Amino acid sequence: MEKPSKRERPVELSGVSVRKVTGCGNLYVTVTHMEGEEEPFEVFAVLGKAGGCSMAQAEGLCRAISVGLRYGIPVEEFVKQLEGIRCPSPYMWPKEERVLSCP
Repeated sequence: MEKPSKRERPVELSGVSVRKVTGCGNLYVTVTHMEGEEEPFEVFAVLGKAGGCSMAQAEGLCRAISVGLRYGIPVEEFVKQLEGIRCPSPYMWPKEERVLSCP
């Protein structure tokens, strides 16, 4: 089996940032992609003004996802593994905006 290769990060990438309200405050997520590609390249997250454990968990999760993306793991694999994880204080209203955990 051939070992997957890690794509090098260019100096500049395009990205999209979104804000989601969570039970732990505002979560800002930025997803970047290489020019001419639709698949995400890396992910960054900032959890409101929170520091400490919540922010460290968000950063660690984003780093792990970013490495996987750079090695070609499909986004759907991450979604399948992380979907449905809940925290004890999710933001529950309105229904279409529900965020069950942070990060």
